[in-house]
Amino acid sequence: MENSLMTKPTISRTAFWDVDFDQIDFQEKDLFVMEKVANYGTWDDFIKIVRFYGVNRFKERIVFAAYLKKDVLNFICVAFDLHINDFKCYTRRQSRNQPWNF
Repeated sequence: MENSLMTKPTISRTAFWDVDFDQIDFQEKDLFVMEKVANYGTWDDFIKIVRFYGVNRFKERIVFAAYLKKDVLNFICVAFDLHINDFKCYTRRQSRNQPWNF
């Protein structure tokens, strides 16, 4: 269920060390927030983000993440019953040209 009363979740700034946390538009930049928290946030922050956006919105948006760590990607697949091939970051990683081994 989407939380329409809150404009931003009560999460730590841990995952947002490289941006101005107070300037983030949590509704417009939802994928950015989900990706940062999934990769670099705390477990509590992850739970709060899923609750803030709702499970359905999280599942619909997270598959478009540009980058997820391998363990995070696998966890999200298992926890939310998603297939790894649905993720943009996984299919893009697989299609990169590999250097030749001589």
